[in-house]
Amino acid sequence: MAANFGKAPVQNVPACPELEVVLPGCAGMDCLAKAAVAEIKSGMVVGMGTGLTANRAIRALAHRVKEEKLDIDCVSTSKATEDLARELGLPTVPFAEIEVVDYLFDGANEVDYSLRMLKGQHGAITRQRLVAEASRKCVYLASEEKLVPRLGEKALLAVTIIPFGIASIRRRLRDMGLIGVARYNLDGNLYVSEGGGVVLDIRLPERDLDELALELDHVSGIVDHGLFLWEADEVLVDCKGGAVKRLKRPEGE
Repeated sequence: MAANFGKAPVQNVPACPELEVVLPGCAGMDCLAKAAVAEIKSGMVVGMGTGLTANRAIRALAHRVKEEKLDIDCVSTSKATEDLARELGLPTVPFAEIEVVDYLFDGANEVDYSLRMLKGQHGAITRQRLVAEASRKCVYLASEEKLVPRLGEKALLAVTIIPFGIASIRRRLRDMGLIGVARYNLDGNLYVSEGGGVVLDIRLPERDLDELALELDHVSGIVDHGLFLWEADEVLVDCKGGAVKRLKRPEGE
């Protein structure tokens, strides 16, 4: 019997664009998760992303490791990911000991047709970027409604800052035309990232994203931000009806 990794419910969203079909459907299984881990083989160091979508792929990977006796090492992009991997029996190693990751899968809050992304919903931006930059191949996963013509249509830009300078950094961001609010937990306390940063959620203005990312990189006190513009080699899209389609960066970019 085919394993069921917890298929996400189908939502009423527009039909997927004419992208390359990776899997037309797989009854009783989570097609997106299956596609995300299909290229992984023994001997690899695998980077595991953070969030609900990445968790689906982590469970699919654990199934493959158990059934196929894959010999791999895994690195995590957050404590939550590390905890899930250990619970599922995946072999994990500290990222601090790893120079190169062979394959990374992770989720995205929003993706455009140029494979540029917004990330940061789970407060692990810096770790996610570090693992991505060390990876030979980065594959990101998104449901169909997260594929947009322009970033910022639905998702906010997350900016992680050092709490010591929160007032002055927010003023600097306002001068750049970036107005946002500090993120809070449901209990009313200020949200703190795993690295100890405060997260500001900002409405993304209509401007050149490469220039904006560069400006943010040069603001003292900003630890990281959710503009992931060049990290993705591929994006796998979970389409209505169960099919998985792929956006792929052209060779040479």
